[in-house]
Amino acid sequence: MKKIFVKTQNVKNFINLMNNLINRPETVPGMALVYGEPGLGKSKAVLWWVAQNDAVYIRGTNLMSGRWLIQEIVEELGEIPYFYSIDMFKQCVRLLTERQIPIIVDEIDYLATDAKTIETIRDIHDKTGVPIIMVGMGKAKQKLMRYKHLYDRVSEIVEFKSFKKKDVKEIITQLSEVEMTECAISFIYAKSNRFRQIVRLINKAEQIAQANDLSTVDEITLKEFITDETDETAKAG
Repeated sequence: MKKIFVKTQNVKNFINLMNNLINRPETVPGMALVYGEPGLGKSKAVLWWVAQNDAVYIRGTNLMSGRWLIQEIVEELGEIPYFYSIDMFKQCVRLLTERQIPIIVDEIDYLATDAKTIETIRDIHDKTGVPIIMVGMGKAKQKLMRYKHLYDRVSEIVEFKSFKKKDVKEIITQLSEVEMTECAISFIYAKSNRFRQIVRLINKAEQIAQANDLSTVDEITLKEFITDETDETAKAG
């Protein structure tokens, strides 16, 4: 499989969101929300963007507090965090004010139940003016709307939606090292609508092609392979 980052429509929407945030007028708030169901490439898109640009990436966890969040931001910015929370917060604000780089907080759902942590994120935005992008699952928007003062500052929202057929075709065309017929692409589109699942099927198609010396894989071949694998799994169970 080719090591290429595929720019699906979801990714293009995310890139546009980032451009809007970075180039926004000073009077426009700089917070954003990216959300959607699992497997649609949110984190992959975020990590790709971070690799191309100067940004702070933080992955939320179930136990993360506001202090922990600030500590990780300071460390990402290359300094040793101060011990006391008030000093660490001032240190974080100073570094971000100087650098003016975006902060991306992935897995925001973990933090959405802690009002203090959410308010800490808002405070960082208000004190520094840096873009802050929160990335979460399908219900992240609903969870964050409970915090009116924070949600009022969200000026950009992108929902990662299920792939359309043209997205699936683009993924297959760019990633697969074996050619697939239109009917094979239609079969994969009907079979799966998550990036990880599509990649798994591409990998299977490449394995079939290599084992059977095929230059092209069609729908019939894919169906036979998947049926055989399903039968074997059922027998094993």
